[in-house]
This record gives sequence, structure tokens and C-alpha cells, in this order.
Amino acid sequence: MGEVKLFFGPNHPGMHGNFSVHMYVEGDTVLKARPLPGFLHRGFEKLMERRLWFQNLALIPRICVPEPDINEACYAMAVEKIAKIEVPERAQWIRMIVLELARIANHLMSFPGIGGAIGLYTSSFWGTADRDRILDIFENLTGARVYHMYIIPGGVRKDLTPKIIKMIKETLDYIESRLPDYENLIFKNRIVQTRLKGIALLDRETALELGVTGVGLRATGIPYDIRKVDPYLFYDKVEFEVPTATEGDAFSRVYLKYLEIPQSIKIIRQALEMMPDGKANVPISEGNALRYRVPKGQAYVHIESTRGEYGYFMVSDGGEKPYRVAVRGASYPQTFIGIEKYLPGTRIEDVPIWLATMDVCAPEVDR
Repeated sequence: MGEVKLFFGPNHPGMHGNFSVHMYVEGDTVLKARPLPGFLHRGFEKLMERRLWFQNLALIPRICVPEPDINEACYAMAVEKIAKIEVPERAQWIRMIVLELARIANHLMSFPGIGGAIGLYTSSFWGTADRDRILDIFENLTGARVYHMYIIPGGVRKDLTPKIIKMIKETLDYIESRLPDYENLIFKNRIVQTRLKGIALLDRETALELGVTGVGLRATGIPYDIRKVDPYLFYDKVEFEVPTATEGDAFSRVYLKYLEIPQSIKIIRQALEMMPDGKANVPISEGNALRYRVPKGQAYVHIESTRGEYGYFMVSDGGEKPYRVAVRGASYPQTFIGIEKYLPGTRIEDVPIWLATMDVCAPEVDR
């Protein structure tokens, strides 16, 4: 039997976003694999260097569509670090709430991802519908369901209202009540266990060598989470746990996402209780905001996304635009290096399982 080239692309229900993999297979076994991040979302770093500081607020959320708020937070925190801007305490608590809501929404989206990969479409329907409740919160808070442009240098665009807080509490209660259903549908499902356990293995040494973080690393037993090892905002003032596993397989990675949802719910409830009154932002420019200049300097900030460590290295030369921006995409190692190095030798049907459980986000590759 000869070698055959197969195109695994966005039309497949197991593929995530505008991304494709060119596979060279013999029979059912992958011999070579080459990732192609696509042509829709790309070149963000250079685009940022050609736009004014505040113009970038509309651009950066697109670097990772399922979880855009992490880019807003990294960008704002880098500007604030260089310009030495003091963010109001209330604004920092609100940022935490938004980031954890985004984490829950992204984890709920991972259930449709794995459902499409293995044919469990009920999880796709449930995850999408429940995630939509969080998007309703974002729409009421920011005016947008996906690209929020809400976290800005100096704080957040506007304060939480009593209506929004009520929506958040009710949504958290609802999602918490749904967790046993997900456990029974997915993780106690014999077919799911057969398809995911022992599949797409990533051991501790390989994860460290690649630079994999997030659930990919925590599934090997290392409790590495930026919120714990280098706390930002007020994560050091709330109580939560970092779930880990030791198997390093696809099942462990998906299950850790499930276990992180109640931890995020716990964080948000504490934040709502501990958040003081006060301003939601501070003005950082006088006159035309589009002519805002960040003082000379450089900074690196990183936060914990659902895919792992997400960072921005930013340099300002004192002008109206960033001089240099480099993004550490959390899914870059397992998306780019991992696909070329570790997909060969696997079966065709297990390729989407790697992509789904490793949280491939294409724009983080060709950024």
C-alpha cells in the first residue's frame, strides 16, 4: 500500500477554526503531518505595530476567538506596566470575573470540540447552549458576544450593574447544576473512555521539552498555573484548587477542563463578595485618546488562559504606536511542534482528538 496525502481541514466537525493539517498516511496510520494555520487570522504582531495604541483594542481579541479577553488583559497590563498606571481595585476584581467567565465559556466549548471528534453530538449541543448563557452576560455587559473590547488600559470600559451581577449569579448556579449531567454523559461514558484513555499521550518530559502549559502539562502531574505560581490581579486573595492528573492522555486533559469549571465558579463568587465599591477605570490620556503615547520602556506580562501560559512582550519607544509586540500563544507548542513531531505514528481517527484536547487555536501559531 502506498503513501496517500489527506487534507484535514475546517470542513471537518473535529477541526477547530480556520486550521488544517496535511497528513501523509499509509493505511490508517499517519506517516507525516504538517500544520497549516490558515489565512484568515494571521500577522497580528506586525499589525499591532502599525496601529495606534487604542486602535489595537479592536484587533487583539481576534488572536484567539474562543477566549478573546486574555488578549485584552495582557495588552492592557503591559501598557499599564510600562506607563506605571495604577488600576482601581474594583476594576481588577471585575477583570478577574470576566476572565473566569471566559474560562468557563471556553471549557464548555471544549465539550462540543471533543464531541465533534468522536461523534458524541449531544455534548456539542449541550456545551454550545450552556456557553451561550455566558455570551448573554458578555452581550449585556459589553455590547458584544465574542469580541468584547472591554478590558482597556486603566481598568474596564464600564462598571458592573446590579442586573449584570444578578445574571452572573444565576448563570453560575445553572452551570453548576449541569455539571453532573456532563459527567454522566461524557466522562462516565464507556465509549468516551475507550476512545480517549491512553490516546494522544504526552508524558511529563515531552511536555516540558515542548513548553506545553495548561491542562497539557497539568495532566502529567505538574500543578503549574500562573494564577498560583505568579499571581496577578487578586488571585492570591481567593481560594481555589488546581486540578491535576498523571496519565497525560486525552481523557485526562478533557476531564481537567471539566474539573476547572467549579473552581472558576468558586473564584467568581468570591470576587463578587470581596469586590469593593469605587471606580471601574482611570483616565490615562488627556484630549484625543488616539494620540495617546506610552512612555519609553518594555514589559512582559503573562496570565493563565484555558490553554496555558499566555504572554505579551511589549516595547514602547515613546511614540503613538507600539514599537514591538510579541505574543506567547499558549497553544503554539502543541499546535505547531507537537503536530509535526507527535502525530506521526497515530491513527487517522485520533488526529482530531489531539487537536481537541490540546486546545489548538490557529491564530496563536501564525501571529
